[in-house]
Amino acid sequence: MDNTTGRTKVIISDQQRAVRIPTGIRLLIRRCCNAVLQLEQIAGPCEVSVTFVDNDEIQRLNAEFRHNDYPTDVLSFPLGVNGDYDINPETGAKQLGDIVLCVPIAVEQAKRYGHSLQREIGYLTVHSMLHLLGYDHEQGGLEAVRMREKEETVMISLGLPRNSSYVPQSTDEI
Repeated sequence: MDNTTGRTKVIISDQQRAVRIPTGIRLLIRRCCNAVLQLEQIAGPCEVSVTFVDNDEIQRLNAEFRHNDYPTDVLSFPLGVNGDYDINPETGAKQLGDIVLCVPIAVEQAKRYGHSLQREIGYLTVHSMLHLLGYDHEQGGLEAVRMREKEETVMISLGLPRNSSYVPQSTDEI
């Protein structure tokens, strides 16, 4: 798949056995990565790594790198700063970073929010890609709003619009 100005290589690995990855998820992830790069007009070839993990592994990584000793849905590990990225000497591609996605939590969140696993994994991929490109929502404010708008723009372009609010359907699901 091409972004607007170069090839994008998305390396996907499944390091969990808790959930069978549905057919089409890998293609969806590649489409999400490319859609973000197109929106952001990132020039040239790029590389991104996406790894599926279970709750224990995401909790370990979250504790090690963010000092939060609990599982989370996704972690992003950007390799660039202010648009400067390491270049893979073999391919000439910008190495954007790593996305680590917890599949069991994605399944749980899809149920809680009343949408498909495909939409949840797509959203988490888009969200993480924006983090790899320097966006941050942690402090709230305008930056968080800007990031959320970009997420929805990409999701709509992929045919995965938000069909409900990000609020559990009932208190029984919390």
